[in-house]
Amino acid sequence: MEYLKLIGIIIIILGFAFKLDTIAVVVAAALATGLASGMSIDHILTILGKGFMDNRMVSLFFLTLPMIGVVESHGMKQAAVNGISKIKNLSAGKIFNIYLAIREITDAFGIALSGQVQFIRPLINPMAQAAASVKHNLTPKQVDLIKARAAATDNFGNFFAQNLFIASSGVLLMASTMKSLGHPVSTTSIVLYSIPVAIITFIIVGYYNMRFDKQFNK
Repeated sequence: MEYLKLIGIIIIILGFAFKLDTIAVVVAAALATGLASGMSIDHILTILGKGFMDNRMVSLFFLTLPMIGVVESHGMKQAAVNGISKIKNLSAGKIFNIYLAIREITDAFGIALSGQVQFIRPLINPMAQAAASVKHNLTPKQVDLIKARAAATDNFGNFFAQNLFIASSGVLLMASTMKSLGHPVSTTSIVLYSIPVAIITFIIVGYYNMRFDKQFNK
C-alpha cells in the first residue's frame, strides 16, 4: 500500500499529458497524495496554506510582468524616449554605464532589480535607442546591436556583482560548499574578494560601452 502514496506522480503525468489546468492538477495531486498517506483534509489544507505563505515572495515576481505591460502601454516608453532626447551629449554607452553602476550598487545592498524585464526592455533599451538616434536614424542592425548591448550590460552587472551582498544565495552556497570540502571560508571574505571583481568588471564593460558609441559616430 506504500506505492499508493505515489498516486500524485501519476496524476501530474496524466494532467500534463492531457494538458489540463496546471494549478488544478498540482492541487489534485497534493490532495490525493495526502489522503493516500492518511492525512486529514484539514491537515492537507494547513500544509498547502503554509507552503503558499512561505513562498509567496516568489510569486510576487510574476505580478511585475503585467504591471510593466500596463505602464508601458500607457506611455512609459515614449516618456523615457522624450526625456532622453532633451538631454545633450548623452550617448547609448553612457546610459549603459550609468545603469551598470546602478546595477552593481543595488546588488551590493541585496536589491534584486530583475533588470531584463523591469528595466532593460521598457526603459534602458528605448532610452539608448533615443540617445543613439539623435544624430541619424538607426538601421535595423544598429537597433539589434543596442538591444544586445543593453541586455549584456545587465548580465555583466548582475553576474559579477551579485556576490557583493553577504547574504546572497551565491555567497552562502560558496561558503557552505567550501566548508563541506574541508576549506572553510567566511562569507565576509567572499564579499571582500568580490569587490575588485566588480570594479574590474565596471572598468572593462564601461570601456567597451564607450567603444560601442564610436560605432555609431563613424
